[in-house]
Amino acid sequence: MNKTRVINKSKVVALATDGSSYTDGAVQETIFLAQACNAKIVVFNVIAIDSASATAVHSSAAAMRRETKEYTDNIKKLASDQDLSCEVFIEESYQPDKTIVELAYKHKADILIMGRHGKQGLLKLLVGSMTSKVIGHGFPKVLVVPKDFIIKGDKVLLAVDGSQASEAALDEIIGMGIHCTNLKEVYAVSVTPTESGLEEAQALVEAVCTKGQEQEMSVKFHPISLVGKPAADIIARIAAEKEVDMILIGGHGKGLGKLLMGHVTEKVIGKAHCAVLVIEKKRDEASDAEDNK
Repeated sequence: MNKTRVINKSKVVALATDGSSYTDGAVQETIFLAQACNAKIVVFNVIAIDSASATAVHSSAAAMRRETKEYTDNIKKLASDQDLSCEVFIEESYQPDKTIVELAYKHKADILIMGRHGKQGLLKLLVGSMTSKVIGHGFPKVLVVPKDFIIKGDKVLLAVDGSQASEAALDEIIGMGIHCTNLKEVYAVSVTPTESGLEEAQALVEAVCTKGQEQEMSVKFHPISLVGKPAADIIARIAAEKEVDMILIGGHGKGLGKLLMGHVTEKVIGKAHCAVLVIEKKRDEASDAEDNK
């Protein structure tokens, strides 16, 4: 089993699962990360209900609970085999995406891990997939893992646009470089839609690489600035060409060419061959207090 930690230190790792095989990759990474960090695992299975026909829907939800229990019991066994603490929470909700995020905050999760329903499914993110909705709530770290995918952690791509979320993603990579012996190469990529923005794009990635190298880590930073659109396609293409196994990208940043505005992040998730870690800007204490009310 891969014991290398490829995410910063975590005390609580949350897994959101629908009980389908599409979340198998997410389950694996949850176990790997929790084992590496000696973290607690919390598993959320939130069943959507519809107010239009509450009685029938609740009956269907009860059946789904029974089907889900076998899947979550297996996760608990995997965790137990590694001497990891694991709690499972199965709930019904009229707004499951919101409930998932609320549960993650309630249980003080450091990261929320979700599966991906294949490229075709995630290309429809803009019309309401659960992953898209959860990311839209702005949880600080959401890791989306394709089915049967394993993160080795030796090469990662950082999408750069100069936003606070982008800076937070760089901080995450620096933490990974300090704590993860596997991390060897980081590709800092900035995409601008026009030639006029290329100089700024180059300056952004150079600054990121300089900051990374200043940490005296044994990690090589490679600056890449490109002109073109759509940005999501270019980021996914570079990730495949460089054979990275994780993309770090801001959730709702705003900067050069609006690179990391939410819909681009979602499209990157849908098009990428690898896992995607979505980082939001650092939250202030007032925001945290508001969420915990």
